[in-house]
Amino acid sequence: MKITAGGVVAAEWTKFSSLRSTWITAGISVFLLIAFGMIASASFSGDGMTSIDLALSGSSLAALSVGVLGALLGAGEYTTGMIRATLAAVPRRLPVLWSKSLVAGSAAFVTMTAGAFAAFASGSAVLNDKVDGVALGEDGVLRALLGAGLYLGLVAVLGVALGMLVRSSAGAIAILAGLLLIVPGLAALLPDSISEAVTPYLPSNAGSAVMALTRADGALAPWAGIAVFAGYVIVTLGAAAYRLRTTDA
Repeated sequence: MKITAGGVVAAEWTKFSSLRSTWITAGISVFLLIAFGMIASASFSGDGMTSIDLALSGSSLAALSVGVLGALLGAGEYTTGMIRATLAAVPRRLPVLWSKSLVAGSAAFVTMTAGAFAAFASGSAVLNDKVDGVALGEDGVLRALLGAGLYLGLVAVLGVALGMLVRSSAGAIAILAGLLLIVPGLAALLPDSISEAVTPYLPSNAGSAVMALTRADGALAPWAGIAVFAGYVIVTLGAAAYRLRTTDA
């Protein structure tokens, strides 16, 4: 029987959706986004933050969570040994990587976009009186919320790429956490001239620029930032594709 691209995508969706861990991790991701947004909106009373910034303040932890989801999908079959059966059924190999990426990215985009809108609505409802709220129709608000879903969807794809590149769930998660959470902290320890030049281009800083309502000094423009982050994802996918094609499972 001929294997079609749609058939490979359908097979990967079946694997993805049939795992209990998928729904638990997705639920945790949405919960983190909404819960931290509500807490920040209700408690923050200083200057320099918009209600969008507060509503999406859980995006860093949500990014790690959806990245874990992608890494589990990418590396899980290497852990169980099922990857041999998958590649025997799809001898061209690369459609497996593209399908896993499409499934994880699409699922994360849909769920996290919904989570971003829910975080905005719930955060606005409990917003501290000292912080000015913004309406959905105001300039940049819709872009920030949709951008949050886009960024987190790309993080899930990055998790898949890392999982299939290193072929270890633990290893992929460790690299992902380092890129998103640890590297920005280390960059802050560099001399100011170097840190200011490098920091905007780090993965998490570049990707999260699309969620900001106002542009901070030195930060990338919203769409430039997400383009830079997409570049990291594409390079990692390319590395994973090369290893998939040239080495045994």
